[in-house]
Amino acid sequence: MGVLYSVAVPLGNLGDITFRAVEILKSVDCILCEDTRNTKILLDKYGISSRVLDCHKFNEKERSLRVAQILENDGKAALVSDAGTPNICDPGCVLQKELLNMGHKIIPVPGACALTAFLSAVPRNDEFFSFVGFLPKTSSKRTELFEKYEDETFVFYDSPNRLKDTLEDIKNFFGKDKKIAVGRELTKIFEEIKIGTAGEIIDYYEKNTLKGEIVGLVFKDEEKQISDIKLRQDIEKIKKLGFSDKDTSKIIAALNDVSKNKIYDILTERK
Repeated sequence: MGVLYSVAVPLGNLGDITFRAVEILKSVDCILCEDTRNTKILLDKYGISSRVLDCHKFNEKERSLRVAQILENDGKAALVSDAGTPNICDPGCVLQKELLNMGHKIIPVPGACALTAFLSAVPRNDEFFSFVGFLPKTSSKRTELFEKYEDETFVFYDSPNRLKDTLEDIKNFFGKDKKIAVGRELTKIFEEIKIGTAGEIIDYYEKNTLKGEIVGLVFKDEEKQISDIKLRQDIEKIKKLGFSDKDTSKIIAALNDVSKNKIYDILTERK
């Protein structure tokens, strides 16, 4: 059966493409892309003349039938995003599922990705993080997401039009001293990565231009070194007052500046 290559392309700097990616894009029977106009800029720079077909979230299923016809006779196709790596908050999932179900093979061709490019320039205390994709559009939904990930480092994508509202939501939920990082225009002329407190980043973008696709990170708070013995003593005091496990976790976590999950684990051990 045929092969679909999932090919990473530059985020903005056209020099950030691999030799292998260029060779594959030149060799395939067709290239599937979000916007043919954007992709042709890259193809023209590297003298790539392969046929181009649009493939976006509104026509992926339909396109899978067209691509399957190409692949049935040992054909080859490539899937690219407008920028970065396919399937990372970009179209491609439906197409790939359909082709896999038909027995075709998918081969990754790695390269630029906004998520990894950003993380490579933001120092962290450990390697653990959650990637939540594009944040919800409403403040209430963003707050629900913050509640879910408040005890860990998480990375998100956002649009420049919503970032100020997002930063205000972060400040309101976590406090103005919450440590965060924001990257924009990665690999482009006006590339910028800012690391600081929520309050500092908000002040910065009140005075400076905010354009380009956004990658953000909310750091997990560093826990104070408090003994489990003290935490258990505090838990016993609060429980005697009749508070639920959930409320006890919130109270002890706030008083001692530790993770609610840690308190809940101790509560679970008591039972």
